[in-house]
Amino acid sequence: MKMRKIKDLYFKYQEIFLYLVAGILTTLVSIISYQIFRFFHIYYMIATVFSWICAVMFAYVVNKKYVFKSSYKGKKEFLNFIKYRLLTLFFEMVFMVLLVDFFHIEDRFSKILVQFIVVVFNYIFSKLFVFQK
Repeated sequence: MKMRKIKDLYFKYQEIFLYLVAGILTTLVSIISYQIFRFFHIYYMIATVFSWICAVMFAYVVNKKYVFKSSYKGKKEFLNFIKYRLLTLFFEMVFMVLLVDFFHIEDRFSKILVQFIVVVFNYIFSKLFVFQK
């Protein structure tokens, strides 16, 4: 009986669950690529942009195919995805500057903190404006 309830909950909230998994994986891509860029002494704001590019490419494929199961073939969906991800990149960069330059929090830790905010905004924008059924 308990397994049935878990299964029902999964199917009821499948999209959110899949987005959380995709969000965790995308966050890992972002953080790991950021760490790699920083290892090579790339300035933290440039590393933020480069890691954003890696994460966005990964996220688009995963969200399109597995989370929102979009069958749209045109460019509009991808361009909307990029547009809203650019908006969250702006948020990410502002928060990174605030945390690193004003509050003097170590940049690698700041990157992790900021990712929680970014994931929430990305889900909202993807759900409402990008992958519409």
